[in-house]
Amino acid sequence: MDYALHLLVVIGIYTILVVSLNLAWGYTGLLSFTHAAFAGVGAYGTALLLMRLRLGFVPALLLACLLAAGLGALLCAVTARLGGDYFILAVLGFQIVATAVFLNWVSLTRGPFGLLGIPKPTVFGHAITTTGEYLALVAVCAGLVVALVHRTVTLPFGRMLRAIHEDEVAVLVLGKDVARAKVAVFALSAGCAAVAGGLYAHYYSYVDPFIFDIHESILLATMVVVGGRPLRGSIVGVVVLLLFPEALRALNVPGEITAYLKQLLYGSLLFAFVLLRPEGLVREGSA
Repeated sequence: MDYALHLLVVIGIYTILVVSLNLAWGYTGLLSFTHAAFAGVGAYGTALLLMRLRLGFVPALLLACLLAAGLGALLCAVTARLGGDYFILAVLGFQIVATAVFLNWVSLTRGPFGLLGIPKPTVFGHAITTTGEYLALVAVCAGLVVALVHRTVTLPFGRMLRAIHEDEVAVLVLGKDVARAKVAVFALSAGCAAVAGGLYAHYYSYVDPFIFDIHESILLATMVVVGGRPLRGSIVGVVVLLLFPEALRALNVPGEITAYLKQLLYGSLLFAFVLLRPEGLVREGSA
């Protein structure tokens, strides 16, 4: 039972990550392989604010989210005029830089050793100590993020985002401020990713730089591709790719082989869906 609750917690955390990435990529066309870096900002930021400055979990998480959103806005503002491949390369550079900072700023992040002993969160005076309680916390956060993203994409602003994705030049001709819209969406996406990072750090009580590297960003992008643009598609992509290792565990596949099979599956799925079913498992039809 506890392991089932653990899986639901992980699914909830990844749902936040993939739904927020889908907002930037699926709806706006901002293909980003740096989403794990923003989750890392949330994880390290929340943990350090709580452990070193003794802030509460909620204010620490909010400040980390604001930091990630600010970095996302700055990154997008600098790269917004770049198109296509140049934008992808620019944000990929941020992912590489962020990983290097997490790994080499030893006095702050403890480098490759990671942060140990991150305390369990206390929310409004209640200490979260059990997996069931943490699942409730993650479910609330995931619900809020999904509701926020759903509200964003169903407003007139959301229709403009879809139009930017389909034909940015046409939106510019209509006099819309495309650059500002991109910055706002990227900031919101980065801030939501930081929520997931903060939840991850306090759930496992440990973070290190390798958790938030380029491989994790590629995994998140694969989940978006497999699930499809609708928000419920993001959840489907998360469930499908996270439960695959559990199927291997049930088949008693050795752990050292499982890691290679996971990478092979993720790469194959990304390649196959992009070529054969770019709309993903869940077709467009609802937000």
